This record gives sequence, structure tokens and C-alpha cells, in this order.
Amino acid sequence: MYKEKKGKHFIKQAVYKGGMKAMKAFIKEQLTYPKQALSEKIEGSVYLKYTVNHKGKVIETKVISSLGYGCDEEAVRIVKMLEFEVPKNRGVKVLYHKNIQIHFRLPKKKARPKTPPPQVKPESPEPMQIRYHITPAKSKNKGEQDGKTGYTYTV
Repeated sequence: MYKEKKGKHFIKQAVYKGGMKAMKAFIKEQLTYPKQALSEKIEGSVYLKYTVNHKGKVIETKVISSLGYGCDEEAVRIVKMLEFEVPKNRGVKVLYHKNIQIHFRLPKKKARPKTPPPQVKPESPEPMQIRYHITPAKSKNKGEQDGKTGYTYTV
């Protein structure tokens, strides 16, 4: 009889619903730059340690590396909103300890044109007219017959 091989890890980890890309998108969507940090032009990263309970909710957060100016409070607020999928671990209620860093980058300023672009007004409400002129193409070789000459169109 062969014994069933156990997985690489004895306890399975909690995973964010949708994976890392979904977590980054959620953080980017929910992140609001603190007014105090914006006025002081503060950029950087806040490192957090948080705990996920057996139901997938974040129950505890701790700031490891602080940035200040309201950024720490905003990072804690966002992390507490995260929800995870918790696999069954042999009926044991497990707490998961995880780390995360949330980046605060100043929003890029959009280049505004100094003068507004001129607006084009239609001169006449008449429909557009197309004129064309047909001219027979002149033969370069004298040996060609007159019936095989081509036409050029000028629009």
C-alpha cells in the first residue's frame, strides 16, 4: 500500500479573491491620497503587517514602516477592507499573518494647453462638391496603338 503524499505546505494559505492583480486593482481604486501628504508633496511606501482570521476578514493591522501625514491611516483603512478566501485546514481555525506595502505616489499633472485651440466653424451649409477632369494619357512609345491609351483622374 502506498501512502498518500501530503502537499508541500501543511497549512494552506489564505488567498485574496481574484489573485494579486485583483488586490492591486482594488487598492488602486480605493486609495485616496491624504490632503496633508498632498500639500506637503510626500511620496513613499507604508509597510504593514496584518492578520487574517479563519473567516477571511482582516482583524488586526500594525504599521511597520511609517510615512506619516495621514498615509498610515489611509493604508490601514484599505487593508481592513480586504477579504480573503480561506481554505479548509483539517478543521482547525488558523490565523494568517501577512505583510503588504502600499505605495503613495503623487498624481501626475496633466499638461494643459496655454491657449484654447481655435474652433472651426462651417462656412456654408452646402454639401461638399467633387469636381474631376478626364485627360487621355499620352503614350511614351510611338509604337502603341491609340485604342490602348489610359486615363488619369484629378480630384
